[in-house]
Amino acid sequence: MDRRAALLALVAIPLGIRLPRAVRPPQDRDEWTPLFNGKDIASWETFLGKPHKASDVPGQARSEDGQYLNPIGVDKDPNAVFTVVRVDGAPAIRISGEIFGALTTREEYENYHLRFDFKWGDRKWPPREQAVRDSGCCYHSVGSHGASYGFWMQSLEFQVQEQDCGDFYSLAGVIVDSEVVLKDTTNAKSDLIFKKGATKITGITRRIIKDPFNEKPTGQWNTLELYCLAQTSVHVVNGATNMILTGLRRSVDGREVALTKGKIQFQSEGAEVFYRNIAIRPITEIPASVLLSEQSRV
Repeated sequence: MDRRAALLALVAIPLGIRLPRAVRPPQDRDEWTPLFNGKDIASWETFLGKPHKASDVPGQARSEDGQYLNPIGVDKDPNAVFTVVRVDGAPAIRISGEIFGALTTREEYENYHLRFDFKWGDRKWPPREQAVRDSGCCYHSVGSHGASYGFWMQSLEFQVQEQDCGDFYSLAGVIVDSEVVLKDTTNAKSDLIFKKGATKITGITRRIIKDPFNEKPTGQWNTLELYCLAQTSVHVVNGATNMILTGLRRSVDGREVALTKGKIQFQSEGAEVFYRNIAIRPITEIPASVLLSEQSRV
């Protein structure tokens, strides 16, 4: 294109048009936008809460009994909890897990399909050195850092934990509806298990266990996918849908409001974990096969 043609094309663009801060859709809906460039995490924000007293964190004040008094905060990472490394010949984000917190997108997203790979490392840290390895993908994350347990934003959690990938957790009181059954039918407060076709329970603010189990053995790469459209989200583990949530919402000033967008967080929670191939694309529908139904409904 010559200079004159380029100027004419520029003039033809209507003034005042702005792309939203949420997902900036590519021209082709099948085109994925990487959230990890393979080189650094400059497009992400870090937050670290109060360290465990077993960690040595320079410059952090402690009480007389050795407990840390304050969170480390935003974009401060003295112990290199979040780094970029090469694993199995390709770049990956390493989250050491030593200090609880999260790697957070600086942008908000809505109506999207998120896909990423994860693999467990070897290192575990207090207070979870004897527990199963734990992390998580928190989505529709809103509000302030540390709203949940002092480490994460108010959000919906797509659990990333040994034997529990795909579970749902409500962080800081987010609310969902889902088709579930009681794990213990004699106890109304028992954990809930997702079961497509079961009675839909409304107003859930506690754990929902995934179904089916489709996680690979520790040490192997898993591919997780998250579909979010309006007030519906779907967790997919290695190609198998194992959680469908509807009516996503939160309470604001005593009134329930829809929760349809927010930032994406990857948790640091006591275990070394690697994330790679993190990418997102906009959607206008969730495939019927993903919803485990004949027709795509939201």
